[in-house]
Amino acid sequence: MKPLADLVRPRKLSEVYGQQHILGENKILDRIVKSGRISNMIFYGPPGVGKTTVANIIAEKAGKRFYKLNATNASLKDIQEITKELDTFLGVNGVVLYLDEIQNFNKKQQQSLLEYIEDGRITLIASTTENPYFYIFKALLSRSTIFEFKPLSEEDIKKAINRALDIKIADYSEIKLQVTEEAKSYLASYCNGDVRKALNGLEIALNSTRPNEDRVVLIDIEVVKDSTQNKIIAYDIDGDAHYDILSAFQKSIRGSDANAAVHYLARLVKAGDLISICRRLQVIASEDIGLAYPQAVVIVKALVDSARELGFPEARIPLAEATVLLATSPKSNSAYLALDAALRDLEDVTVGDIPIHLKDAHYSGASKLGRGLEYKYPHNYPNHYIKQQYLPDNIKDKTYYIYGDNKFEKATKDYWNKVKNI
Repeated sequence: MKPLADLVRPRKLSEVYGQQHILGENKILDRIVKSGRISNMIFYGPPGVGKTTVANIIAEKAGKRFYKLNATNASLKDIQEITKELDTFLGVNGVVLYLDEIQNFNKKQQQSLLEYIEDGRITLIASTTENPYFYIFKALLSRSTIFEFKPLSEEDIKKAINRALDIKIADYSEIKLQVTEEAKSYLASYCNGDVRKALNGLEIALNSTRPNEDRVVLIDIEVVKDSTQNKIIAYDIDGDAHYDILSAFQKSIRGSDANAAVHYLARLVKAGDLISICRRLQVIASEDIGLAYPQAVVIVKALVDSARELGFPEARIPLAEATVLLATSPKSNSAYLALDAALRDLEDVTVGDIPIHLKDAHYSGASKLGRGLEYKYPHNYPNHYIKQQYLPDNIKDKTYYIYGDNKFEKATKDYWNKVKNI
């Protein structure tokens, strides 16, 4: 018996929910399907959003022989078997090869497709859950059009659930099937945009529920909660989701949105990614808070050390404290911008030699080379300061550090303006 997700798989684009940015009326994939002329394509997006379904529909409309391989278990031999048919009657119109999870093919395997793609005998439709610009051979990228598939909205997933129920109702001719709206809403929310996951949860609920005394199979929220167990957040420590969540986490803290920062922290905590959280919090303390609140680095270091020592679940407590502290702290990136500017000059500018009065003079004969003779020891002067040149001649007037617009750096600037009589 076919799984429910396969049983209700759409056979035409009008039955596909979501992806209206590429599948809607007169959008690019809609036009391609209607034309029947297809080119090499890469479908990029999370699981369960219609990539395989759309590939099947496109291949059928093109009138070409269709092959499907999964790169997790396929090999060069499988591709060679397909290419043997290209010069036979079966391949007279060319073939469409749907390669699922193409990111699992190594460079050599991907290169083997090029010869057949370039002369048009194979039209490749590949799908991947990972960013194609990171995982797919550049020569394949240059010969393909990339289409991004997005997670489905809860509204679209509820439409898919209703369609599945309309199809499944035929199995309940002698009894009544009743699925509450609350149960449908929970399934749509639980699956995080993955319609296959929602349908799998619905299928478990249907298969595990017996009719009551009124001959009604009642699927309510308690049944679907029991059927789906814990909600799973999309997270792969080596994949896009990992970096996307960390990016959103840091940008929320940088943007001083404590609520969003805590939300993304919760995702990372649920995934159990303690090391990434600790590393990112320590980076943020210097990169985004910086000199606006220098003590943040010390406090965050203490909190992440505590989190590492505690481990989950208790580690979430100091991590939450560090996150809220950083999100609500004043912000400054002046220090690291200064360093980046100096690093760029090392690449782009002939900076010149270190001034001779700054060179090491702690050895016999240094004075004969003129080392350190004109150096002025700042501690011998009022306020421990004396004006002298520190930068090399070629960049002696360069300014790298610009004081940030915050209380701490303003106070520091005022102090030095007074000392230097600026």
